[in-house]
Parts: sequence; structure tokens; C-alpha cells
Amino acid sequence: MNSFGNARGALFMVIAMAAFTCNDALVKSVTHAMNTGQILFVRGLMTSILVLVIAKWMGALGSWRVILQPAVALRLSAEILASLAYVSALGAMPLANTSAILQSLPLAVTLGAALFLGEKVGWRRWLAITAGFVGVLIVIRPGPDGFSLAAIYVIASVVGAAARDLATRKIRSDVPSLFISAVTAIAITVVGGALVVPMGGWQPMPLDVLGRLAGASVLLLVGYQTIVNAMRFGEISFIAPFRYTSLIWAIAIGFLFFGELPDFWMTVGIAIIVASGLYTFYRENRRSAKAVAQGSKPESP
Repeated sequence: MNSFGNARGALFMVIAMAAFTCNDALVKSVTHAMNTGQILFVRGLMTSILVLVIAKWMGALGSWRVILQPAVALRLSAEILASLAYVSALGAMPLANTSAILQSLPLAVTLGAALFLGEKVGWRRWLAITAGFVGVLIVIRPGPDGFSLAAIYVIASVVGAAARDLATRKIRSDVPSLFISAVTAIAITVVGGALVVPMGGWQPMPLDVLGRLAGASVLLLVGYQTIVNAMRFGEISFIAPFRYTSLIWAIAIGFLFFGELPDFWMTVGIAIIVASGLYTFYRENRRSAKAVAQGSKPESP
């Protein structure tokens, strides 16, 4: 994959992180008013309408049988898990904390690529992955009773998001990115609707709450589209570190709108997670550069 493709992938990743983080903030602001199922249903319904209209206008709608493709089905399942778990975590944990734990996603993606896609990972990157997950533990700081429910939610969202990103790489190139976004939005809407009653029932929605969810749906659409393009245009090892830009947004929004500020140990955990991710990025680039120079297949770093 050429440098232009990587540059495009990185730009899409930066845009996606800004959109997703602002979406997270809007969703967090309404978690007191309704349950997770209702949030996913209402936001998903508006997102689905938007993406279907745009997809039809652009001629990007395809056969719905695409969901029978294993890669697409896996992506949908993983996205549902990630969305359900993360929205649940947002209601019980500060925005900066959830975002910090989510920064282990590049490490989880690298781990998944090694285990399921056959990507070679040397001992240095294995150490970096281990260090990154230690950073996650520092951010979570499990007590005597173990992990809190909120921490379990956000870890589950990392697993789901990593599976989603890896599955995206396996989707056939003839399937439009916008159509993938449409199918994803509709699937989450259906699941959210099915969970409204089990999670506590339907709650009235004031206009300000509905407006926030409308804004979240637009941002979610932007995030869906740009994250798919990022994973398609760029190499995972190159674009994954650009996820860390979401931390800037999360910390700023958490402080300005929710009065949240990272404490010392959270800052230490974030530093370890980011350093570990950047090191894996450095090792991958070095490995690729060496392979190009030697004109041979990359060796394990």
C-alpha cells in the first residue's frame, strides 16, 4: 500500500476519532434520561435514515444479502457488541477514562492481526502489547472485589471494536463503504429496539435530549464512514496510532462540560498505553523500511 493511501487512511482516522468522541459526549449527556437500549434505538434510527438517504442518492445501495458474507456478519456482530458495551460504560465512567481504555484498541488490533490474520509480531511488539494492557489496568485500578461493571463494559467494547476493524479488512472491495455503514446502523437500531423493554422500558424524551441524539446520529454517521475508509485505505500498523487524537478531544470535553480531569494514576496509565502503541507503530515502520531496502519479505521485528 502506497504512502498516499496511508495518508488518506490517517486523515480519515483523525476525522473519525473527532466524530466518535463528540458523539460519545452527547450520548453521555443523555444517559441519565434513558437506558442504553433506547439510546441505541433512537440514535440508530436517525443515523439509519440519514445514511440510507445518502446511500440511495449516491447509488451506493446494494443487495442486502451482503450480510451473509462472513466478514460483514462478523463486523456487524462486533459493532453491536462494541456499541452496546461502550454506551453502557459512558453512563458509569468519566469520558476521559473510557476514552483512555479505548486507546488500547491499536494494541488489541495488532494482537488480533497476529492471532487471526497471520501478521508476524516479534518479541518487542509482544512486550509493547503487554505493557499497554498493564497501562489499561492502571487506568481501571480494580479494587479488592475485582473489575467494576463499567470497566468490564469498556473492555468488552475494545474487544468488539478490534474484531470490527479486523473484519473490515476482509470485506470485499466491491461492497461500498456507505452501504456497510447503512447495514451497521440498521443492525444496531434493531438490537437497541429489542433491548428497550428489558433495560427498563421507554422513557419520555424532552426536545433538548432529542436534539442531542440527533447531533450524535450525524456524528456517528461521519464516524462510521470515515472509520471504514480509514481501515480500507491505510495499513493497520500505520493508521492505528492516529486513534490517540481522540484523547485530546475526550480530556478537553470531559473538563469543559463534565468537570472531569485525569488524576495522576490515570495520566500514568494513559502515558503507558500511548507509548506502547507508538512503539509498535515504530517497530512496524522500521520492519517495513528494512524489507523495502532489502527487497524481501518483512521479517518479524
